[in-house]
Amino acid sequence: MKKGNLLAYLAWLSTCIVWGTTYLAIRIGVGDLPPWLFAGFRWMAAGTVLISVLLFMKFKLPRLNEIKHLAVVGIALIGVANGLVVYAEQWIPSGLAALIVTTLPFWVVGIELALPLGNRISLTTIFGVLLGLVGTGLIFRNEFEKLFDPDYLTGVIAILGAIIVWAAGSLYSKSRKFEVHPLMGASIQMIIAGALQTIFGLLLGEYDSFIFTQSSLLAFLYLLFVGSLMGYASYIYALAHLPVSFATTYAYVNPVIALFLGWLVLGEELNLTIGIATVIILVGVFVVKRGSRAIELKKP
Repeated sequence: MKKGNLLAYLAWLSTCIVWGTTYLAIRIGVGDLPPWLFAGFRWMAAGTVLISVLLFMKFKLPRLNEIKHLAVVGIALIGVANGLVVYAEQWIPSGLAALIVTTLPFWVVGIELALPLGNRISLTTIFGVLLGLVGTGLIFRNEFEKLFDPDYLTGVIAILGAIIVWAAGSLYSKSRKFEVHPLMGASIQMIIAGALQTIFGLLLGEYDSFIFTQSSLLAFLYLLFVGSLMGYASYIYALAHLPVSFATTYAYVNPVIALFLGWLVLGEELNLTIGIATVIILVGVFVVKRGSRAIELKKP
C-alpha cells in the first residue's frame, strides 16, 4: 500500500472513532451554551490554531479562485450541516442523533443518482435503501409519541437537513480539484464557516447566555482539539484521497460509539428496538455500498 493511501486510511479510521465521541460532547455543551456560538467559536478557534501551525510549517495558502470553492464546502459541511446537528442536540439524545446521521450514505447515493452524470441505480442499491428505511422507521416507531413534541420534531428535521447538506457538500468537495494541501483547505473552511455561525449566533442574541460551566468548557475544548483539529482535518484528508462513497462509511462506527457513550455517561435510552434498528440500518448502508461499488466497477 502506498504511503499516501495508508495515511488516508488512517485518517478515515480517526474520523470513525473521533466523531463517534463528539455527539456526547456536543450534547453536554448545548446543555449550558447556545448552539450557534458554541459551534462558531469552536470552529474559528480550531481553524486559527490549524492555519497557524501550517503557516509555521511553510504550507502555502490557497489561491483566491480556490477560496470560493473551499468556502462553499466549509459552509455546507461545517456551517450548515454541523451547525444543525449542534442545534438539534438541544432536544435529541446524542446516540439517536448519531444513528440518524448513519443514513448519510443513502443520501450520497441518492444525490449521485440525481446528477446528470451520476451513477445508475441497481437492485442491490434499492434493497439497501429499503433496509435503511425499515431501520429508520423502526426507530421512529419506538419514538412516535415524541414526534408530537414540537422541539423534538424540530430536532429530527434539523438532523435530516444536516445529513442532506453534508452529502451534497461532500460530493461538491469531491468534484473540485484543489491544489492547496487538504489540511490548509480544512483550516480555511473552519474559519469561514465558524465566522458565519458566530455572526448568526450574535444576530440571534445568543451572546448574553454564552457562559461556560466546567462541563461545557471541557466539552468545548474536546471538540476544538479532538473533534475539529483531529476529526474534521482527518475527514477532509480522507475525502481528498479516497472515494466519497468509502470516506462516508465512518457512519458505520459513529453510532455504535455514540449510543454506548450516551447510555454510559448521560443515561440515554438503549433498548432492544434501538439495537435492532441500528443493525438493520448498518446492513442497509453496507448493501448500498456494495451496490454502488458494483456499478463503479462496470464503468468503462
